[in-house]
Amino acid sequence: MELSSTSSTTTEHPLVQKRLECLEKLNKTTTSMEDGTYCPGTFDGWLCWPDTQAGTAAFSPCPEFVTGFDPTRFAHKECDQDGVWFKHPLTNKTWSNYTTCVNYADFEWRQQVNLIYETGYSISLIAIVLSLVILGYFRSLKCSRITLHMNLFSSFAANNSLWLLWYRVVLGSPEVLQQSEAGCVVLHLVLHYFLITNYAWMLCEGFYLHTVLVAAFVSEKKLVKWLIWLGWGAPAIVIVQYGLLRGLHGDETDTMQCWANETSYTNILVAPVVISMLLNLLFLCNIVRVLLLKLKAPAGLQGGGPSRTVLQAFRATLLLVPLLGLQYILTPFRPAPGHPWERVYETISAFTASFQGLCVASLFCFFNGEVMAQVKRKWRTLFFRPRANSYTATQVSSAGNGSSVDDDNHNERLELMTRTHQGVEDAKETLIQRDVIGVVANPSTSATVNGGNHHRVTFINSNIPPVMPPSPKDDNV
Repeated sequence: MELSSTSSTTTEHPLVQKRLECLEKLNKTTTSMEDGTYCPGTFDGWLCWPDTQAGTAAFSPCPEFVTGFDPTRFAHKECDQDGVWFKHPLTNKTWSNYTTCVNYADFEWRQQVNLIYETGYSISLIAIVLSLVILGYFRSLKCSRITLHMNLFSSFAANNSLWLLWYRVVLGSPEVLQQSEAGCVVLHLVLHYFLITNYAWMLCEGFYLHTVLVAAFVSEKKLVKWLIWLGWGAPAIVIVQYGLLRGLHGDETDTMQCWANETSYTNILVAPVVISMLLNLLFLCNIVRVLLLKLKAPAGLQGGGPSRTVLQAFRATLLLVPLLGLQYILTPFRPAPGHPWERVYETISAFTASFQGLCVASLFCFFNGEVMAQVKRKWRTLFFRPRANSYTATQVSSAGNGSSVDDDNHNERLELMTRTHQGVEDAKETLIQRDVIGVVANPSTSATVNGGNHHRVTFINSNIPPVMPPSPKDDNV
């Protein structure tokens, strides 16, 4: 049977090339069957079906480029007794049966993996946004290190948001995957740009700690400016290169289904991630060496030791570097499809990838000593207001032997104003003894009165101890 092939070579869709190949293949085949006794070969949009005898069915391996299809299974297309391809009763259009291509047990498991991704990205996004609010609210936390933390959190927030959008809009809609329009391709590129910025900013965190601890003199302002360019600019260069190579030089399997399928061009994205992880490990190893030298060195030889906040940031970075890149470290050991360890690998990757934002927010914000101190102080201010300041007034009067005391001219009236804060009971006695002025009146004491209002008391006999005021707890005061 002869079929006329189209002469247009314009590739409007990746499947156009498959259609041209199918038509060329069918033109080269000849059949001796009479009309009406067979169904003519055709291309249904995914697979090429050969001439098929009436009353039988044609079988073909399931297309591997369709997400969720098992390429080891077979699709089939039935030819009716009258030599016409089977038509679906609902649409009244010729129909190929691809339902057998779906491994429903595997499909349900992959749905569960996607649910892990969506749950993890949602929780991580909430934690990251909360961290940004906390760090932005407390101005006392503003410093170069916190600036790097906030840029890292921003990249994670953008990445997690785009992943949720990807799972909802693209992977949740087979029509969008099938059409593979420019919008979803742009979403794919922007998504992977922020994915790379996550690891770029982790590299910036490690490099900053390394520079602060190792370099003797460094301008942190200039350093932060260079790191901002590295964290946001370097991933842009990588993603532009990736997009141009895959879009211009990739085949139909590389450019179909919104670029969701992993191809050899994916290595362009994996390479900078692995390089950043290796550099961070080198930085952290050198930081450990320098810290050990400073801790072992006598005081004064190596200068002051690292601050507590720097050590906390170092410990957090040391934990995050292997954690954030775990799925990329295990990439060379990824099991083949159908391997017994495939599900274990995919589950671990889902947890480590989706909960990265939560780990970053916890180690750099929620478990940070500086941040916790500021939050506790604000919490006490809002919900546990201190009582009004209490003042204790103690009046001490003294008189000579058998003499009458005149409150206006002859008696020294002293007041002890001791301001005590709530919870400092053990300091009361010390404050009272320090601030109390003792006045002693006896026959050998001479007083000179100036102006009738100001009294200057001079103690002639210093052996006489001063009279201490009674304790504030005494009911007679």
